[in-house]
Amino acid sequence: MSTASSLPTRFGSGQAVRRLEDDALLRGAGRYTDDLSLPGQSHLVFLRSPYPHARIVSVDTGTALGLPGVLAVYTGADLVAAGVKPLPGNAGFKRADGVAASPPRWPLAHERVRFVGEAVAAVVAETPQQARDAAESVWVEFEELPMVVHLDDATQAGAPTLCEAAPDNIAAEMRHGNAAATEAAFAQAAHVVALDVVHQRLAALTLEPRSVLAYPDPSDGRLTLRMSTQMPSGVRNTIVDTLGLPRDRLRVQVGDVGGGFGMKTGAYPEDMVLAWAAHQLQRPVKWVAERSEEFLSSSHGRDVQSRAEMALAADGRILALRLRSLANVGAYATGTGVAIQLLIGPWVQTSVYDIQTIDFHFKAVLTNTAPTGAYRGAGRPEAIFTMERLMDEAARQIGMDRLALRRRNFIRPEQMPYKNPMGQTYDTGCFEKVMDQALALADWDGFAQRAEASRQRGRLRGQGIATFLEWTGGNVFEERVTVTVLPDDTIEVFSAVNAMGQGIATTLAQLVVDVFGVPIERVRVVLGDTDRGDGFGSAGSRSLFTGGSAVRVGAERTIEHAKALAAAELEVAVEDIAYAAGRFTVAGTDLGIDLFALARAQREQRIHIDSTSTVSGPTWPNGCHICEVELDPETGDLQVQAYASVNDVGRVVNPMIVRGQLDGGAVQGLGQALCEQVLYERETGQLVTGSLMDYAAPRADQSPDFRTEMDESTPCKNNPLGVKGVGELGTIGATPTLVNAVADALARAGLGAQATQLQMPLSAGKLWGLMHGGAGR
Repeated sequence: MSTASSLPTRFGSGQAVRRLEDDALLRGAGRYTDDLSLPGQSHLVFLRSPYPHARIVSVDTGTALGLPGVLAVYTGADLVAAGVKPLPGNAGFKRADGVAASPPRWPLAHERVRFVGEAVAAVVAETPQQARDAAESVWVEFEELPMVVHLDDATQAGAPTLCEAAPDNIAAEMRHGNAAATEAAFAQAAHVVALDVVHQRLAALTLEPRSVLAYPDPSDGRLTLRMSTQMPSGVRNTIVDTLGLPRDRLRVQVGDVGGGFGMKTGAYPEDMVLAWAAHQLQRPVKWVAERSEEFLSSSHGRDVQSRAEMALAADGRILALRLRSLANVGAYATGTGVAIQLLIGPWVQTSVYDIQTIDFHFKAVLTNTAPTGAYRGAGRPEAIFTMERLMDEAARQIGMDRLALRRRNFIRPEQMPYKNPMGQTYDTGCFEKVMDQALALADWDGFAQRAEASRQRGRLRGQGIATFLEWTGGNVFEERVTVTVLPDDTIEVFSAVNAMGQGIATTLAQLVVDVFGVPIERVRVVLGDTDRGDGFGSAGSRSLFTGGSAVRVGAERTIEHAKALAAAELEVAVEDIAYAAGRFTVAGTDLGIDLFALARAQREQRIHIDSTSTVSGPTWPNGCHICEVELDPETGDLQVQAYASVNDVGRVVNPMIVRGQLDGGAVQGLGQALCEQVLYERETGQLVTGSLMDYAAPRADQSPDFRTEMDESTPCKNNPLGVKGVGELGTIGATPTLVNAVADALARAGLGAQATQLQMPLSAGKLWGLMHGGAGR
């Protein structure tokens, strides 16, 4: 039998409360964009470029306009003539000559196309099939231009160029650190370790593709976009700026979202076209991307080549780190795509190690491929992978135990707060303690026995480790919420952070229970509506530590405001009012009033607070991940046998949801390490991996039984909850852990030189080639 006083214990923070979102989803009652249909709804289909680089000579839409059901056909020239602007570029990041270089990206290609799949025209018709048929009848005359899709080719002298401002295809570059001090450190080093690292291009591969339903509100003519996005306010702002609409004339609403992974963080050209078409036609227009369109035109992730060098003293102390990277940002350099590789990733490059001398040089390179942007981890997986591969190779090459090397270089707890060489301040962290817990969880010392059992089966066994941290928060630390106590015995909370399958609504509801002490069934969390409130949205693992902190503060402010209302209702002084478990009482008496009765007693029959609050800085979640693999030398087949991790994510609100985030993220990281890769044909610029027939996503049978634990002993000091971001930590740790395990297996078999050549994805053919003297490609 439960009592009201026990509710925060049963349903509040720290409890594995079942996700409130799941009941509707499991019953098929979810409300995704494509589930909505409106009277008079039309459908839009894009005609996309078959060429990676070409001049648009002419576009003939006459035949298409005459086909049954066709309502409109739009071209890039039409939108430019109407005053539609290009999407924002990368103005904040410049080349060495001070120029911000990127071609203008129009909602529909104008004059030139720069990658296969770029939208050239849009057809609106009564039915999807009518729109498809009409799109096929739009005749575009292209003049092919020289193209380049590979980083190695794009940076060669005389390579084809994408815009005049970047004659060498360098859109932007940044240098960090002290080159002279780094050179001096390398000159006096006892050991220098170097490694070439390739972070292959990836597709986000959300279950729900991008989808938009744009329609004018019949009551006031305002435009509404119902869409699958992580950042409703940001999308709205970009669309109104591009189309020249007043901000208050566009509303963006988000229902259920079938995955985002960073790919749905900003506005796409297609979003602009849908908004434009609905505004021009004054009727609903829907577009739901085909899977092939997603492979072609959604933002890709990663695609970086790095040369990393580390200087070490004789005792293993790291003296300096030098890094040279080229990042393929695709045909259009976006602010997000460039920032991730030139700034955000470098923020964590030195990770959990006490390294102050650095020399980093990063370049963003334009190619005739789809633009890159945020993908789970956004720069941090690339940085941490490079660092952890360097650590293991350094230990192997200088003959030092890899655990001892890490212990020698860990930032110590007494050094906190610690400022790294990129100027980022870690508030807390006990990195060696986390590693020690992970070693015990993984039974590190029992590896020899397991390796012998593998050997007897003809398998090579390897043991991999990664100790690391990451930055979370998007550096947007303010968030607004509204908290409303309603007369129907419900507390409604609105936040601008967004649900996309990660369970954030449940977690926010638990925080409301913490403050109000009411049953969780009394809490209703509302998300995804720019008319209800602005906010940055969900990106950079900020939903809980920024959005959750705002909910906590807003709920507490609501209680304080309600205390004054209760005092007036009960005719006593405010300081005599106490609150607990949904009831206000007068100290020392049995006089009181129920929270919801108090709401009904107000003139507006509600208690409402609009609250904006700020956290004081980012969070630095960290962890130690360990995995073991078996490698078949006869076939190159690779199996992950065990995976254990201890993760410092600060205070844990819902351990079930946190474990789901950590394990799900790890599966995506293992997918990159094992099998995922977006490939363009070098000679033609065509996308080779344009469907799930060709793009290998990770499967359940490739996932081990995860042993996942959290260490809550080092709460974050930058927010009132003490929480740290968690959504990307697993992805960041998994890739170096697995690749280090494979390198360990090869080294134990006397193939240490081959271990330095490992590049993801670790396909069976690539591994077989390495083991048997081939190129490993």
